[in-house]
Order: sequence, then C-alpha cells, then structure tokens
Amino acid sequence: MEDSRYVSNSPENRKIGFLGPFGTFTEEAASKIKGELIAFDSIFEILEAVNNKEADFGVVPIENSIEGSVGLTLDLLAHDYDLAINREIVIPISHNILVNEGTGIEDIEVIYSHGQALSQCRKFIQKLAVKTRATSSTAAAAEFIQGRKNTAAIGTKRAAEIYGLKIIAEDIQDYKNNLTRFIVLGQKDHSRTGFDKTSIVFFLYEDRPGGLYEILGEFAKRDLNLTKIESRPSKEKLGSYIFFLDFEGHRSDKKIENVLNMIRSKTHYVKILGSYPIEGDD
Repeated sequence: MEDSRYVSNSPENRKIGFLGPFGTFTEEAASKIKGELIAFDSIFEILEAVNNKEADFGVVPIENSIEGSVGLTLDLLAHDYDLAINREIVIPISHNILVNEGTGIEDIEVIYSHGQALSQCRKFIQKLAVKTRATSSTAAAAEFIQGRKNTAAIGTKRAAEIYGLKIIAEDIQDYKNNLTRFIVLGQKDHSRTGFDKTSIVFFLYEDRPGGLYEILGEFAKRDLNLTKIESRPSKEKLGSYIFFLDFEGHRSDKKIENVLNMIRSKTHYVKILGSYPIEGDD
C-alpha cells in the first residue's frame, strides 16, 4: 500500500511519466505511485514533460548496484532542469530470456535488450555465443521480437505477459544482488519526515590540492553521513568535474543548512537536487 505522504488530494488525477513502453522496470517503480501512468520514449522526454507540467511526476533510473550511476539522468539534473527529487524507489532487478513460442534456447541467434540489461547479463550471453543488439528499453526489445524466429529479448516477466512471449530462462543476471534506484522528480521535493536524504551537486572554484577534501571535511566535522559521492565531467573543459553528493538529513535541518552555507562559500555553485525520505523505512 502506498504511503499517504505521497498521495495528493486527487491522486487519481496525477500523471506519472515513466520510461516506456509498458513492461519496463521503470514502470514497475512508477506503479508504486498513485496516478495515471504515461509512457515516454526517453529520460529526456520524461524530464521535459515534468518541467512543462504535462506530468506531475517523472520516474527515472539514477543508479544500479552493478552498472553504477545513470549518467544521462545526472547530467540533465545538473545542467538542464531545475526539478526536485521527491522520492526514491529501489527495486530488485530480475532479468529473463523471452522468446516466441517454438523457439528454444539453442535456436537463439540474436538477443535484444537495453544496453544496461545486456551488460548485467554478460556472462550468460557469452555462454550462448550469440549476437546482441541494444534497444531503448527492455520492453521495447520484447515488443520488437514479436513473431521473429531465432531471436530473444532480455526483459521482465510482465513484458512477457504483455507481448505474448514465453520465458525460457529466469534470473540470468551475472549478480543476484541486482538493485536499481529510481527517483521521482517533480516541481518540489518532499517535506521533512525525520528520516531523510538530501542530494546536491557542486562545482569547485578551481582544481587545487585539498579542494574536495575541504568540502567533505565539513560533513565529517558535523558527523553527517555521506551515502554517495560521484564526479561527472563539467562539460566546460577537459579535466573539469562537478560532484554529486547524497547525505543523510533534510535541507531544512539546521545542521544541514549550516553545512550547505559553508559549502556555498567554498564552491563555484551548489545546487540542491532535493530532500526526500530514505527508501525502505517509510
């Protein structure tokens, strides 16, 4: 059952954008929010819809426990959109081989799926010694192979049901502890719950010894727990980076306000991506 903290006065009227088509892992994450689900073809289109208020929320992947962060999501949030993270959703990822009726595993010549799914099932694919082709999503792969002989898709069990395919191999991912973290983007972040996380991005004035250490030291001084740190190219020049931080606490907490003010004095800019409840304990 959905937590009432995430329900508006008219949740049935909310429009929730997700990376489609139907049958993706993103749809599974988006289905945890009440509202009308609307499929989009790209992460960019989802953020654009939320930015233009054509959708109330957008659900996009931001991190996988095996493949790491989704660079496009980070870049769009840092450089192109002033949207806020309202919630995070973490779901286990189970990859399956989907085929048409009459196709056996020995008949497969080409496997279609999203690039990350192909990467996460690398060992299984190598054993089959088949070709791979990347698609925009796992569900798009399932839709594409309908009626095609000697082909397979890596996708969800729901995709198999939607597109009339059968599953001939389950849980084929290289690592069983495969989790993907999704974020729910909206115009505003979440109010304080007392068990929250805040995400920010910042850019140092210049690349100098100890610059990043000074920033991280501000969290250590205040006994604030960092849950993630990552760098991405700033897109300004070679060797120039921006940094993403996740840490426990809400931006309205006095301790968090103090550390953010201190970081602002030491950096070129700081952008708060949002404060929101920590997944798993809401």
